[in-house]
Amino acid sequence: MKSAPVCLIALGLGTVPVFADVRVSNLFGDNIVLQREIAAPVWGTANQGEAVTVKIGEARATGRADAKGNWFVNLPAMKANSKAQDMAITGENTLTIRNVLVGDVWVCAGQSNMEMPLGNCDAPQDIAAANYPALRWIKPSKHSLGWPGTEVVGRWGCCAPDNAPTMTAAGFYFARRIQKETGLPLGLIDISWSGSAIEPWMPVSAFEMEPSLRNILQLAKKPLDAYRAGAEANLDALEKWIPEARKAMATPGTEIPRAPQLPADPIIDEHFPTTIYNGMVHPVTPFAIKGVIWYQGESNGGEGIENYHAKMRALIGSWRRVWHQGDFPFYFVQLANYEGVCATPAAAGPYSRNREAQLLSLRIPNTGMAVAVDIGEEKDIHPKNKFDVGERLAAWALHNDYGRKDLVPSGPLYKLMQVEEGRIRLQFDYIGAGLMIGKKDGRNPVVGDKDGRLKQFAVAGADKKWYWADAVIDGNDIIISSPQVPKPVEVRYAYDHNPAGCNLYNKDGLPASPFRTDKW
Repeated sequence: MKSAPVCLIALGLGTVPVFADVRVSNLFGDNIVLQREIAAPVWGTANQGEAVTVKIGEARATGRADAKGNWFVNLPAMKANSKAQDMAITGENTLTIRNVLVGDVWVCAGQSNMEMPLGNCDAPQDIAAANYPALRWIKPSKHSLGWPGTEVVGRWGCCAPDNAPTMTAAGFYFARRIQKETGLPLGLIDISWSGSAIEPWMPVSAFEMEPSLRNILQLAKKPLDAYRAGAEANLDALEKWIPEARKAMATPGTEIPRAPQLPADPIIDEHFPTTIYNGMVHPVTPFAIKGVIWYQGESNGGEGIENYHAKMRALIGSWRRVWHQGDFPFYFVQLANYEGVCATPAAAGPYSRNREAQLLSLRIPNTGMAVAVDIGEEKDIHPKNKFDVGERLAAWALHNDYGRKDLVPSGPLYKLMQVEEGRIRLQFDYIGAGLMIGKKDGRNPVVGDKDGRLKQFAVAGADKKWYWADAVIDGNDIIISSPQVPKPVEVRYAYDHNPAGCNLYNKDGLPASPFRTDKW
């Protein structure tokens, strides 16, 4: 039996000489998890022409620093390993990265509902029991850039009760579920940024991929153009900060200094297109990963359906392109219900359009969507139930990536409709063990409501006037009708900002996504 890993007291690059001839990227530090079963890049700087060898266990790779002093090697694919190992990086000097595991690494990105820490989730029992030494994470310091950066600064930590409150809650529950079912070491790279729209997460190339986004292209190019025209002062400030941060990392318990406040210019504002990608994503893209989990959309909540869908296509496509790992898994969260409940059928609030764009994004290969419309809070845009968010994201990964084909990864997704005499028949994918009317109470599992009625279904005739519908489960279908609409033509479900009471589930306990059949 492999010995259980322990977490080193000295984190980050505490064992790495700060001013060594050979230096490794800040992503590599004690307690790191390397991606299994594919080549694992390692990179850094050294004297020009210096030979550099990286070795961990039986895996070994050698390279040479180029004219600018940059070196890059690919460790051969390694099997998962829960036994702690040292990784040696040797040139004219030797650096040692300790307590290294090999498993799966997931990037956690998006805005505040991904960044929301476990300590804000009323999860004292989960925190007290969070002794998972093979679950590791790094939360790099935030900085946005007007040009593609090369470094992030942070420390890898091992999940324990004393630090679990600071972890991304959605990421914690996602990784905990996968680790419990697979036994694999799990690493999370948390680059989430509260309040961020989708555009700052996208590289310039993303806006070139979609014709409808080319109006943003010139705006997205401005930061890089400005840098090329002579904005070196910004780079100098960051280059001065990085070694100071590394010094702090070498001393356990020392606070890492905050990234410099660069000039108040829109080219580096985190709300400007490309800037978060440049500062937080691009420096990570050489790192081998398993996939991405994404929770974002509130800051784009008022957009048109196709516009946000195009941005999702461009985001996912561009990240896959820059990572050079093919169509890696990309699992995202559909926006939760929020704000006041509307009594008007199919009111179509701003989040309705965003959720529809997210639903359409399931057409992108190797994606999955965790529905959250039943676990939001009317008065809090940051619902505290991240347990179900993480569990639902994990269901997609377990089904698609870890061999759990018996596990249903999604609630019912609308497939097609058939207009019958005075009614409409709806059919769904992901019905699992069957459709049901469900009750959801906090984090408790969904239970069937035998005496309940399906809610939040609306129906309209050719006059485009919506009325609440009678909805009845008929085998694996749903029958929609209304005495006020003798000739129904279209249906909507949970198509509101806060469709409180929506209660269509499959018997596997997963909620149906909001949808509409019309194109009005």
